[in-house]
Amino acid sequence: MKAAFRRPHRIRFSDCDPAGIVFYPQYFVMLNGHVEDWFGSGLGIPYRSIIVERRIGLPTVRLEVDFTAVSRMGDDVELALSVERVGRASLTLSHAISGAGGERRMAMRQVLVATSLDTHRALALPDDVRAAIDARGYAPEQPAAAAA
Repeated sequence: MKAAFRRPHRIRFSDCDPAGIVFYPQYFVMLNGHVEDWFGSGLGIPYRSIIVERRIGLPTVRLEVDFTAVSRMGDDVELALSVERVGRASLTLSHAISGAGGERRMAMRQVLVATSLDTHRALALPDDVRAAIDARGYAPEQPAAAAA
């Protein structure tokens, strides 16, 4: 079974709108930080090295989001990331934010594309990123072969 990268997160005052619930763009900020943490702690490849040293961007080119329950200041939630697909130049990630007892607050499917920060053209995902996804158990499960 593939691994999910999980981290706890406390909802802060700065995450919330005047109604006292998470202002939805803040979820994107939280999950972007979670992707950075996944690269560093989950894959062992510092995100800074990808962006600054190797000049590889990882812009989001597609998002699908479902908001299913509110989160309030002080709530402890769990951020979870799993890999759905590894393409030539892209990664499709599944994210979930859950509250106590596993109550789903939000789910997101995200497609990132590796690009040159110099030319802004797509690049193949780096081999070390592919290898780390596989070696650390994040590789997507392969569909079972069709029965003959």
